[in-house]
Amino acid sequence: MRTKILVLLSVVAALLLTAGLLMAQGQEAAKPAAPAAQAPASEAAKAAPAPVKPAAPQSGKLSKLEDAIAKTPTGIGKGQIDPNAAPGFMGIPGAPKVFWLWGILWGIWVGWIFSSVGAFGGIMAGVGHITVFGLADYGGTFKKTNPTLNKLLTDSIRVCNQYLVGLSAFISSVTYYRMGRLVLPLGLCLAGGGILGAYLIPVLTAGKINLSMYIGYFGIVVFAVAFVLFYETTPKGQASKKAAKAAAKAFEETHIRKSETDQSKMDEWARGVHVTHWGLSKIIFTFYGSEFSFNPIWPVLGGFVIAAISSFIGVGGGFLYVPFLTSVAGLPMFIVDGTSAMAVLVSMITSIFTFMFIKSVPMDMILVGTELVGIFIGSILGPMTSKYIPEIWLKRLFVVLAVYVGIGYLTKGFLGHSIMPGM
Repeated sequence: MRTKILVLLSVVAALLLTAGLLMAQGQEAAKPAAPAAQAPASEAAKAAPAPVKPAAPQSGKLSKLEDAIAKTPTGIGKGQIDPNAAPGFMGIPGAPKVFWLWGILWGIWVGWIFSSVGAFGGIMAGVGHITVFGLADYGGTFKKTNPTLNKLLTDSIRVCNQYLVGLSAFISSVTYYRMGRLVLPLGLCLAGGGILGAYLIPVLTAGKINLSMYIGYFGIVVFAVAFVLFYETTPKGQASKKAAKAAAKAFEETHIRKSETDQSKMDEWARGVHVTHWGLSKIIFTFYGSEFSFNPIWPVLGGFVIAAISSFIGVGGGFLYVPFLTSVAGLPMFIVDGTSAMAVLVSMITSIFTFMFIKSVPMDMILVGTELVGIFIGSILGPMTSKYIPEIWLKRLFVVLAVYVGIGYLTKGFLGHSIMPGM
């Protein structure tokens, strides 16, 4: 009954938010459009870089997106913008326009994957923006006519991906927090390195990565995710996961459930995580009475590198955090999942803030808003439906899909065309 009520409330929230987004879209469309500049007089003018933005704001000054549109040749051909065309992605005339229902449905699909398979959710979020909604093919047409707009669209796709990953990480973090499986000292170390990595990547790469390069690197990450999923379907991977589940269950039986019956030690158990030693080379803490330790240098370094990759691609990084913390840092799986989800959330918030408010990268709030509604619904439906599908076969299916997508994006990004149909 409780699940049905949650689903019903989710649907109502989706309808209300969608109505609000549509009203906002109508108000945005009613605003007078910025005048389009005349086509450049020569090829040299087309390739000229955008003028440096003055530090002091001026009345009526164009935004970064409006400035890029104004410097794009006008017309109806590839690499041109028709000022009379209907506004699409981010309000660009003639750009792909995603019907709001498709945004919600795709968000449901991605949210379901996030809550069922995990790592592949971030990949599918990117596939939606790059391929399904046609943003990469559209942005690629400006590679020669206006490289600035091409790179601006690349950055916008990265930010859109990160919004979807961030919401999923937030849902997971709340879930693990309620379960008492967020470890503060570990989270602080991950966040310390993660914030720096998620800040530096937007600062260093915003406006410098074209769509072809981004798609190629995205393909490499897709193969990395495919490898992780494939390993989890092998006998060794299955045995490792089975052992981790057994260890988690034993820990729960021995310590957490014991705290509910042993009244004499209730105060000790209630503390949850209790740090007994802080040091540059070793941090010791107890979790429900069991003692754990780790070298803080490794989570800081790992958080920096993984957050940098996540910020660059927009896939989250959970598929890297978990094996890193269990294998390199030597921490038990029971306390890694929740803390890694929190680390992903912190890095996504940092990256989004840096892209949007420091580097002034625009994004389509209408599209992302509808997708976030779908993510929320899909995250609820995932646990309800995935129990009816064998996990190993679900992961094998996504391994095949990941290989297909990876090959398609690698060839499209680095060779200029995809050898896989539909990519």
